[in-house]
Amino acid sequence: MIMEQRLTAEERLTLKTGAFGAVALVSNVEPGVLALVRESFAASAALADSSGVVKAALTSGPLPRLPRDSELELESVVLPALTQAMAILRKKSPRDVRTYREVVLAAADQAAGAHRGVTPQETAMIERLRGALVEPA
Repeated sequence: MIMEQRLTAEERLTLKTGAFGAVALVSNVEPGVLALVRESFAASAALADSSGVVKAALTSGPLPRLPRDSELELESVVLPALTQAMAILRKKSPRDVRTYREVVLAAADQAAGAHRGVTPQETAMIERLRGALVEPA
């Protein structure tokens, strides 16, 4: 039987930083306020559809503070947070690893498709997210 361990506030914030940051990275690919609003609403539905430890982490506590100065700075925070979130879940709640990965990628896909379809740049960013969420061999 797999024992699930409770996540600390810092670990929950790491999961949140990765998930919310992934949406921000995809949304930043296509600039504009209207695009940002549509993409945020679309992604929030995917994040809300999570369950278990993932849902608890994404829906409780403070929002993550994400860099806003540059996409490169945002990426330097988000991609490691995604990788770290996967490690946290593998250690503390292995059955939620797949859920987290699927929820983050679904939110990114929803954000990408919410405004004028998915662009090649959004597809490339989603692939970078997918790389950060990869399971170790």
